[in-house]
Amino acid sequence: MMLRVLLLLALFPFFALSAPLPMPDQGPALRIQGSNTIGAALGPALVKGLMERQGVQGVHSERVEGANEQRVIGKTRQGKTVFIDVAAHGSSTGFAALKNHSADLAAASRPIKDGELVDLESLGDLKSAGAEHVIAIDGLAIILNPRNPLNSLNTEQLAQIFNGEISTWEMLGGTGGTIHVYARDDQSGTYDTFKELVLNRRGKPLAASAQRFESSEALSDAVSQDPQGIGFIGLPYVRHAKAVAINDGDSQPMLPLNSLIATEDYPLSRRLYFYLPPTVHNPWAKALVDFAQSAQGQALVAANGFVAQHVQAMDVEPRASMPEDYQAIARNAQRLTVNFRFEEGSASLDNKARQDVQRVVVYLKSHGKLHEQVTLAGFGDAKNDPQRAALLSKLRAMAVRRELVKSGVVLRDIRGFGAQMPVAANTADEGRIKNRRVEVWVY
Repeated sequence: MMLRVLLLLALFPFFALSAPLPMPDQGPALRIQGSNTIGAALGPALVKGLMERQGVQGVHSERVEGANEQRVIGKTRQGKTVFIDVAAHGSSTGFAALKNHSADLAAASRPIKDGELVDLESLGDLKSAGAEHVIAIDGLAIILNPRNPLNSLNTEQLAQIFNGEISTWEMLGGTGGTIHVYARDDQSGTYDTFKELVLNRRGKPLAASAQRFESSEALSDAVSQDPQGIGFIGLPYVRHAKAVAINDGDSQPMLPLNSLIATEDYPLSRRLYFYLPPTVHNPWAKALVDFAQSAQGQALVAANGFVAQHVQAMDVEPRASMPEDYQAIARNAQRLTVNFRFEEGSASLDNKARQDVQRVVVYLKSHGKLHEQVTLAGFGDAKNDPQRAALLSKLRAMAVRRELVKSGVVLRDIRGFGAQMPVAANTADEGRIKNRRVEVWVY
């Protein structure tokens, strides 16, 4: 593991961490507000890791007066107390705290909204590469009792099940009578994720009859013991239940595999962010953003049940539903666990993609695959003219090629597959953005 970290730092100065940070004479070294999904455990874990890397000793968390607020505290070798405050009241509160200058860094489990971007423009462009940072990918599993014969559901069915509109298994073509819905409580980041990805997008509230749980383990065990049960859970908590494949629109059903969440193909996946305003010059804020992207930071992401952004190669089984040319690639190459995606309405790489370029280069260098060992496969959302969709998908692949060439990568091939093989419904902006992607294949 240490060898891997040293290799990453040597090959990838983007992830290198800053020099020793100044210790404030009074008050917190850093103030973070926003997402409960991040702030409950992952944010404090990253803060603790950074503080320990800075030589702070005895680092621990203490609850402060407000609910969902904690202070990560320790002492320098000289005995000086240093602390960082983390408040987790929801993504919107993070942006509000940036506006009123009560936070240096906002944690968000969704992208910043256009209205928030305008509202905060006095702090600089929060969509710029230096401000918007994806720190992890989050994903949910939909679980059933192991004896339930259903193997897949779509996102529309999920919304109707958890809203109560679909109330029996027979309405889904199964058997078993009344559906028993299990859900996490309102304080849960997992519930926030499900609400955002499934219910809110269709304007549906959770059914009042849902059984609510504070514990992920207890919810999973309850579903695994109830033949009529269904629930949603974070990836580490499937336990003895059965995870089902999920599809969105015309996509293939996908199981909640780490590899499909890492590529963001799996429908119930989303990005987790830190937002650092360009006008904030707190060195601890910049250092935490860099630490979160480092090998050590991403290891903490994985340890806290989220999907890290490490690049790995995976085998893909060719299927008859795939284009013939794509099947040929899958038979001879491995796909990397990263998809390049683009700014809305643009052929420009989004901020995560810009970071992913460097991650892919590190992978290619460390595996000796810089020279004609890489094929890029571009995809897009549906257009009235299939030829236009095919052209745009290839142009996206060419945009990625330009960035890789800057780092000495010589491509084997680039392909455009148009609107084929969608991973999300084209009926909403979120789905169209997910479908506009470039895959990386290595030989």
